[in-house]
Amino acid sequence: MHTSAKPPIPCRVARPGFSLVELVLTLIIIGLVAAMAVPRYGEAQARYRADAAAQRVVANLENAQTQAASSSGDITVWFRVYLDIFEITANASADNAELIYQTHLSEDPYFCDITEADFGGNHFVVFDGFGKPNTGGTATLEVGGLTRTITLDPDTGKATIQ
Repeated sequence: MHTSAKPPIPCRVARPGFSLVELVLTLIIIGLVAAMAVPRYGEAQARYRADAAAQRVVANLENAQTQAASSSGDITVWFRVYLDIFEITANASADNAELIYQTHLSEDPYFCDITEADFGGNHFVVFDGFGKPNTGGTATLEVGGLTRTITLDPDTGKATIQ
């Protein structure tokens, strides 16, 4: 007797992988997290740029004060408000000033605006041969709506960020 054996029916074997629904849900979640993170990143970047620009100005004011004292000559620090340029020159007069140092705060990495500079009614301060400023004052920097004010003490010449 011959019995015919029927071949076994192959069963579907589950393959490892992700379904289209799982992939779409994952992409939606990643998109939502990114949408929450991007504004915070922009704010953090503006805060970093404002702080870095203010620290740069303070360091340059300290450098100008040190140069004036070490050379026993006048050093002038100019705030070109409309150009967003910070300059250190060796003479008080803008006509015959010898440029020592210049920073374009509106360029990379700061992208900063000098919105105001008031040093005794001027946009500049002169450090004499002893490193003493002729006046105190403030300079205001702005990046993305954030402002940093640099205050120069008229007695000591110390610059601070507020």
